Amino acid sequence: MTKDSSISSKNSESDTSLSHLDAHGQAQMVDVSAKSMTVRQAIAQGRVRMLPETMAAIEAGNAPKGDVLGTARLAGIMAAKQTANLIPLCHPLPLQKVEVTIEPDPSLPGYQIRAEVRIKAETGVEMEALTAVSVAALTLYDMAKALEKSIQIEQIYLLSKTGGKSGDYQRE
Repeated sequence: MTKDSSISSKNSESDTSLSHLDAHGQAQMVDVSAKSMTVRQAIAQGRVRMLPETMAAIEAGNAPKGDVLGTARLAGIMAAKQTANLIPLCHPLPLQKVEVTIEPDPSLPGYQIRAEVRIKAETGVEMEALTAVSVAALTLYDMAKALEKSIQIEQIYLLSKTGGKSGDYQRE
């Protein structure tokens, strides 16, 4: 693991054992039953870049498939709730908050997508936030691909997480 100076964390990944591997090196779902229930939150972000004309059509509501941003936002929320069905070894979680925002960014041009997920549980929700952003971006592409096939999905990453044994994380 390399150290990235733009990232601060209370604990580094090298401080923990590989908990997703059993004694024989085989993948396993981590047993979180002994962990304390705490409030945990994760925020992820990504962006979708497109031509100015494509963005203008979306903003004007002129996309052939309808409400691009509303559909993408809803898809992101639904995806967060399905993360355990998509990512092997993720725990199925009763999420208590999933918020997906999609904001226009003329400087790209395109959209900034942000997902915030919160729960009171024994495990974190980083994967749920990242999944929400990813699926929202994919849905935005799908809804607008008739306007432009060269739309780019870029820079999906975790902005922050709070709660849990490993401590808080904030991308700088």
